[in-house]
Amino acid sequence: MSYQHITYEVEDGILVITLNRPDNMNAFTSIMRDELIDAYDRADEDDSVRAIIVTGAGRAFCAGADLGKGKETFDYDAQGVTAETKVHRDGGGQVTLRMFQCKKPIIGAINGAAVGIGATMTLPMDVRIASTQARIGFVFSRRGIVPEACSSWFLPRVVGISQALEWVYSGRVFPASEAKEGGLVKSLHEPEDLMVAARELARSFISETSAVSVALSRQMMWRMLGADHPMEAHKVDSRGIYHMGQSPDVKEGVTAFLEKRPARFTMKPSSDMPPYYPWWQEPEFE
Repeated sequence: MSYQHITYEVEDGILVITLNRPDNMNAFTSIMRDELIDAYDRADEDDSVRAIIVTGAGRAFCAGADLGKGKETFDYDAQGVTAETKVHRDGGGQVTLRMFQCKKPIIGAINGAAVGIGATMTLPMDVRIASTQARIGFVFSRRGIVPEACSSWFLPRVVGISQALEWVYSGRVFPASEAKEGGLVKSLHEPEDLMVAARELARSFISETSAVSVALSRQMMWRMLGADHPMEAHKVDSRGIYHMGQSPDVKEGVTAFLEKRPARFTMKPSSDMPPYYPWWQEPEFE
Protein backbone atom coordinates (compact mmCIF):
# COMPACT_ATOMS: atom_id res chain seq x y z
CA MET A 1 0.00 0.00 0.00
CA SER A 2 1.23 3.50 -0.82
CA TYR A 3 0.48 5.99 1.94
CA GLN A 4 -1.27 9.35 1.60
CA HIS A 5 -1.96 10.33 5.22
CA ILE A 6 1.00 8.76 7.03
CA THR A 7 4.68 8.17 6.38
CA TYR A 8 6.58 4.97 7.17
CA GLU A 9 10.34 5.14 7.73
CA VAL A 10 12.64 2.44 9.15
CA GLU A 11 16.16 3.18 10.36
CA ASP A 12 18.41 1.18 12.72
CA GLY A 13 15.58 -1.15 13.71
CA ILE A 14 13.18 1.69 14.57
CA LEU A 15 10.04 2.38 12.54
CA VAL A 16 8.74 5.94 12.69
CA ILE A 17 5.09 6.28 11.67
CA THR A 18 4.23 9.95 11.14
CA LEU A 19 0.63 11.14 10.89
CA ASN A 20 1.03 13.31 7.83
CA ARG A 21 -1.77 15.82 7.22
CA PRO A 22 -0.04 18.88 8.70
CA ASP A 23 -2.32 21.36 6.94
CA ASN A 24 -5.27 19.72 8.74
CA MET A 25 -3.50 19.18 12.08
CA ASN A 26 -3.26 15.49 11.11
CA ALA A 27 -7.00 15.02 11.55
CA PHE A 28 -8.04 11.37 11.45
CA THR A 29 -9.69 10.03 8.27
CA SER A 30 -10.81 6.65 6.97
CA ILE A 31 -7.72 6.71 4.75
CA MET A 32 -5.49 7.24 7.79
CA ARG A 33 -7.31 4.40 9.58
CA ASP A 34 -6.61 1.95 6.75
CA GLU A 35 -3.03 3.11 6.36
CA LEU A 36 -2.28 2.74 10.08
CA ILE A 37 -3.71 -0.77 10.15
CA ASP A 38 -1.61 -1.65 7.11
CA ALA A 39 1.49 -0.13 8.73
CA TYR A 40 1.11 -2.29 11.85
CA ASP A 41 0.51 -5.37 9.68
CA ARG A 42 3.64 -4.54 7.70
CA ALA A 43 5.71 -3.90 10.83
CA ASP A 44 4.75 -7.23 12.38
CA GLU A 45 5.98 -9.08 9.30
CA ASP A 46 9.21 -7.07 8.98
CA ASP A 47 11.89 -8.45 11.28
CA SER A 48 14.06 -5.41 10.65
CA VAL A 49 11.51 -3.44 12.71
CA ARG A 50 12.18 -3.89 16.41
CA ALA A 51 10.31 -0.90 17.84
CA ILE A 52 7.77 1.66 16.59
CA ILE A 53 7.52 5.40 17.25
CA VAL A 54 4.33 7.26 16.31
CA THR A 55 4.38 11.05 15.96
CA GLY A 56 2.73 13.83 13.97
CA ALA A 57 3.91 16.15 11.20
CA GLY A 58 3.88 19.87 11.86
CA ARG A 59 2.50 21.46 15.01
CA ALA A 60 -0.08 18.80 15.94
CA PHE A 61 -0.03 15.12 16.80
CA CYS A 62 -3.65 14.58 15.76
CA ALA A 63 -6.45 17.07 16.33
CA GLY A 64 -9.14 14.38 16.31
CA ALA A 65 -11.57 13.19 13.67
CA ASP A 66 -11.79 15.14 10.45
CA LEU A 67 -15.04 17.08 10.84
CA GLY A 68 -15.34 17.87 7.14
CA LYS A 69 -18.79 16.26 6.99
CA GLY A 70 -20.02 18.72 9.59
CA LYS A 71 -22.89 17.59 11.80
CA GLU A 72 -23.07 14.29 9.87
CA THR A 73 -19.46 13.35 10.73
CA PHE A 74 -20.57 10.66 13.19
CA ASP A 75 -24.00 9.94 11.64
CA TYR A 76 -23.45 6.68 9.77
CA ASP A 77 -27.07 6.41 8.64
CA ALA A 78 -26.87 9.85 7.04
CA GLN A 79 -23.74 8.68 5.24
CA GLY A 80 -25.56 5.62 3.89
CA VAL A 81 -23.76 3.10 6.08
CA THR A 82 -26.03 0.31 7.34
CA ALA A 83 -25.64 -1.96 10.33
CA GLU A 84 -25.86 -4.98 8.08
CA THR A 85 -22.54 -4.12 6.43
CA LYS A 86 -20.81 -3.82 9.84
CA VAL A 87 -18.86 -0.92 8.34
CA HIS A 88 -20.33 1.14 11.18
CA ARG A 89 -17.55 -0.17 13.45
CA ASP A 90 -15.67 2.68 15.05
CA GLY A 91 -12.61 3.40 12.91
CA GLY A 92 -10.46 4.43 15.85
CA GLY A 93 -11.27 1.15 17.57
CA GLN A 94 -10.17 -0.81 14.53
CA VAL A 95 -6.78 0.91 14.77
CA THR A 96 -6.34 0.48 18.51
CA LEU A 97 -7.35 -3.18 18.38
CA ARG A 98 -4.67 -3.72 15.73
CA MET A 99 -2.15 -1.91 17.91
CA PHE A 100 -3.13 -4.11 20.85
CA GLN A 101 -2.23 -7.19 18.79
CA CYS A 102 1.13 -5.81 17.63
CA LYS A 103 4.30 -7.80 18.34
CA LYS A 104 6.52 -4.71 18.49
CA PRO A 105 6.73 -2.15 21.33
CA ILE A 106 5.08 1.16 20.45
CA ILE A 107 6.17 4.58 21.70
CA GLY A 108 4.02 7.68 21.31
CA ALA A 109 5.96 10.90 20.69
CA ILE A 110 3.17 13.41 21.20
CA ASN A 111 4.50 16.53 19.53
CA GLY A 112 1.43 18.77 19.72
CA ALA A 113 -2.34 18.76 20.06
CA ALA A 114 -3.73 15.27 20.69
CA VAL A 115 -7.52 15.48 20.96
CA GLY A 116 -10.30 12.89 20.58
CA ILE A 117 -8.94 10.02 18.51
CA GLY A 118 -5.63 11.87 18.64
CA ALA A 119 -5.56 11.11 22.37
CA THR A 120 -7.24 7.70 22.40
CA MET A 121 -5.02 6.22 19.69
CA THR A 122 -2.07 6.72 22.04
CA LEU A 123 -3.54 4.53 24.78
CA PRO A 124 -2.45 1.11 23.39
CA MET A 125 1.07 2.51 23.01
CA ASP A 126 3.42 1.05 25.59
CA VAL A 127 5.00 4.37 26.56
CA ARG A 128 3.98 7.94 25.74
CA ILE A 129 6.32 10.93 25.91
CA ALA A 130 5.26 14.45 25.04
CA SER A 131 6.46 17.83 23.95
CA THR A 132 6.12 20.60 26.50
CA GLN A 133 3.84 22.26 23.93
CA ALA A 134 1.47 19.29 23.62
CA ARG A 135 -2.14 19.58 24.75
CA ILE A 136 -4.40 16.58 25.22
CA GLY A 137 -8.15 16.19 25.47
CA PHE A 138 -10.76 13.45 25.71
CA VAL A 139 -13.38 15.86 24.38
CA PHE A 140 -16.28 13.50 23.67
CA SER A 141 -18.74 14.99 26.18
CA ARG A 142 -18.24 18.37 24.51
CA ARG A 143 -19.24 16.92 21.15
CA GLY A 144 -22.24 14.98 22.46
CA ILE A 145 -20.64 11.63 21.64
CA VAL A 146 -19.00 8.90 23.74
CA PRO A 147 -15.40 7.70 24.20
CA GLU A 148 -14.19 5.62 21.26
CA ALA A 149 -11.16 3.64 20.08
CA CYS A 150 -11.69 1.20 22.97
CA SER A 151 -10.65 4.00 25.34
CA SER A 152 -13.20 2.99 27.98
CA TRP A 153 -11.05 -0.15 28.35
CA PHE A 154 -7.60 1.38 27.90
CA LEU A 155 -7.77 4.73 29.69
CA PRO A 156 -8.72 3.50 33.19
CA ARG A 157 -6.01 0.86 32.95
CA VAL A 158 -3.41 3.44 31.98
CA VAL A 159 -4.24 6.21 34.48
CA GLY A 160 -6.79 4.74 36.93
CA ILE A 161 -10.55 5.04 36.92
CA SER A 162 -10.87 8.32 38.85
CA GLN A 163 -8.43 10.25 36.67
CA ALA A 164 -9.93 8.74 33.52
CA LEU A 165 -13.45 9.79 34.51
CA GLU A 166 -12.40 13.32 35.48
CA TRP A 167 -10.82 13.91 32.06
CA VAL A 168 -13.70 12.27 30.16
CA TYR A 169 -16.52 13.93 32.14
CA SER A 170 -15.09 17.43 31.71
CA GLY A 171 -13.98 16.95 28.10
CA ARG A 172 -11.44 19.71 28.64
CA VAL A 173 -8.13 20.06 26.85
CA PHE A 174 -5.24 20.04 29.32
CA PRO A 175 -1.49 20.70 29.11
CA ALA A 176 1.20 18.06 28.82
CA SER A 177 2.31 18.78 32.40
CA GLU A 178 -1.08 17.58 33.67
CA ALA A 179 -0.85 14.50 31.46
CA LYS A 180 2.45 13.66 33.12
CA GLU A 181 1.08 14.26 36.62
CA GLY A 182 -1.87 12.01 35.79
CA GLY A 183 0.35 9.18 34.55
CA LEU A 184 -0.65 9.42 30.89
CA VAL A 185 2.83 10.38 29.68
CA LYS A 186 6.20 9.29 31.01
CA SER A 187 8.22 12.44 30.42
CA LEU A 188 8.15 15.91 28.89
CA HIS A 189 10.69 17.26 26.41
CA GLU A 190 11.36 20.46 24.56
CA PRO A 191 10.01 20.16 21.00
CA GLU A 192 13.45 19.84 19.43
CA ASP A 193 14.40 17.05 21.86
CA LEU A 194 11.25 14.92 21.60
CA MET A 195 12.27 12.56 18.79
CA VAL A 196 15.79 12.24 20.20
CA ALA A 197 14.27 11.04 23.47
CA ALA A 198 11.85 8.72 21.65
CA ARG A 199 14.67 7.09 19.69
CA GLU A 200 16.77 6.69 22.81
CA LEU A 201 13.86 4.96 24.54
CA ALA A 202 13.29 2.73 21.50
CA ARG A 203 16.96 1.73 21.44
CA SER A 204 16.72 0.68 25.08
CA PHE A 205 13.96 -1.76 24.06
CA ILE A 206 15.96 -3.35 21.25
CA SER A 207 19.56 -3.28 22.39
CA GLU A 208 20.70 -6.75 23.52
CA THR A 209 17.14 -8.08 23.77
CA SER A 210 15.39 -11.00 22.09
CA ALA A 211 12.75 -9.81 19.63
CA VAL A 212 10.61 -12.87 20.37
CA SER A 213 10.92 -12.38 24.12
CA VAL A 214 9.82 -8.75 23.75
CA ALA A 215 6.89 -9.74 21.51
CA LEU A 216 5.67 -12.37 23.96
CA SER A 217 6.16 -10.06 26.95
CA ARG A 218 4.11 -7.32 25.29
CA GLN A 219 1.16 -9.63 24.70
CA MET A 220 1.42 -11.23 28.13
CA MET A 221 1.39 -7.93 29.99
CA TRP A 222 -1.42 -6.28 28.01
CA ARG A 223 -3.68 -9.31 27.93
CA MET A 224 -3.31 -10.05 31.63
CA LEU A 225 -4.93 -6.68 32.37
CA GLY A 226 -8.22 -8.39 31.58
CA ALA A 227 -7.57 -11.61 33.52
CA ASP A 228 -9.79 -12.34 36.50
CA HIS A 229 -7.18 -14.28 38.51
CA PRO A 230 -3.36 -14.52 38.66
CA MET A 231 -3.74 -18.19 37.76
CA GLU A 232 -4.35 -17.05 34.16
CA ALA A 233 -0.93 -15.40 34.18
CA HIS A 234 0.61 -18.50 35.76
CA LYS A 235 -0.76 -20.68 32.95
CA VAL A 236 0.73 -18.47 30.25
CA ASP A 237 3.99 -17.90 32.15
CA SER A 238 4.45 -21.64 32.54
CA ARG A 239 3.95 -22.33 28.85
CA GLY A 240 6.33 -19.52 27.97
CA ILE A 241 9.06 -20.75 30.28
CA TYR A 242 8.66 -24.31 28.98
CA HIS A 243 8.77 -23.51 25.26
CA MET A 244 11.24 -20.62 25.33
CA GLY A 245 13.46 -22.58 27.72
CA GLN A 246 14.25 -24.91 24.82
CA SER A 247 14.77 -22.12 22.30
CA PRO A 248 17.95 -20.89 20.60
CA ASP A 249 17.44 -17.41 22.07
CA VAL A 250 17.47 -18.68 25.66
CA LYS A 251 20.54 -20.79 25.01
CA GLU A 252 22.26 -17.74 23.53
CA GLY A 253 21.11 -15.45 26.33
CA VAL A 254 22.45 -17.70 29.07
CA THR A 255 25.71 -18.43 27.22
CA ALA A 256 26.30 -14.73 26.54
CA PHE A 257 25.76 -13.94 30.22
CA LEU A 258 28.22 -16.61 31.33
CA GLU A 259 30.76 -15.50 28.73
CA LYS A 260 30.25 -11.83 29.66
CA ARG A 261 29.50 -10.69 26.12
CA PRO A 262 26.50 -9.15 24.33
CA ALA A 263 23.94 -11.71 23.23
CA ARG A 264 23.35 -12.34 19.53
CA PHE A 265 19.71 -13.39 19.31
CA THR A 266 18.50 -14.96 16.06
CA MET A 267 14.83 -15.80 16.55
CA LYS A 268 12.33 -13.78 14.48
CA PRO A 269 8.79 -12.77 15.52
CA SER A 270 7.56 -13.29 11.95
CA SER A 271 8.48 -16.98 11.90
CA ASP A 272 9.78 -18.24 15.26
CA MET A 273 7.02 -17.59 17.78
CA PRO A 274 6.55 -20.64 20.05
CA PRO A 275 3.76 -23.12 19.27
CA TYR A 276 1.43 -21.88 22.04
CA TYR A 277 1.24 -18.41 20.47
CA PRO A 278 -1.36 -16.98 20.17
CA TRP A 279 -2.87 -18.52 23.29
CA TRP A 280 -6.01 -16.43 23.23
CA GLN A 281 -9.04 -16.66 20.97
CA GLU A 282 -10.19 -13.39 19.53
CA PRO A 283 -13.96 -12.90 20.01
CA GLU A 284 -15.96 -12.33 16.87
CA PHE A 285 -17.11 -8.73 16.62
CA GLU A 286 -20.82 -8.46 17.29
